[in-house]
Amino acid sequence: METNAYNQKLNRYVLNDRIVYTGFSSFKDAEECAHKKGGTLVEVGFKDGNDNPQITDDAGLVEKKLHYYVDAGDEYRFIHSSDPGFRKYADELQKIKASNDKTSPDERYFANFEIENIEDPIIVIKNGHLESVTSRERSKYLKHAKVYELGVSLPKS
Repeated sequence: METNAYNQKLNRYVLNDRIVYTGFSSFKDAEECAHKKGGTLVEVGFKDGNDNPQITDDAGLVEKKLHYYVDAGDEYRFIHSSDPGFRKYADELQKIKASNDKTSPDERYFANFEIENIEDPIIVIKNGHLESVTSRERSKYLKHAKVYELGVSLPKS
């Protein structure tokens, strides 16, 4: 596993005659990697409930300048930690957890950093209501989701 300029883990896949890196935290991050390595931006789809990537353009990530998108049907919405509105939902989840938590206020203050500590957290909304928090990697296996990530493609040498 490689890391990018921000010391984030990148996933490396070998697809036919290409090496493709995914796991970028932003479109800009992927662009910088492509420029640095002499690669091209591609969209990678994980559409079978497994970690089996394929090059696609179904979600239009490159054109829309997005780095991550999940399609799990009309009732679900996946909000990535870099998306606008993530903080609002994260704060709401923390309040719900705190109100259900029977520990002292001091313990809650020091121990209640779960959302911030999850690696690349994703909030799952079902029919407009908070359902759960997951990771970007786990989202590939949930709700028959089709997960799309921006990747950098390089020729296999």
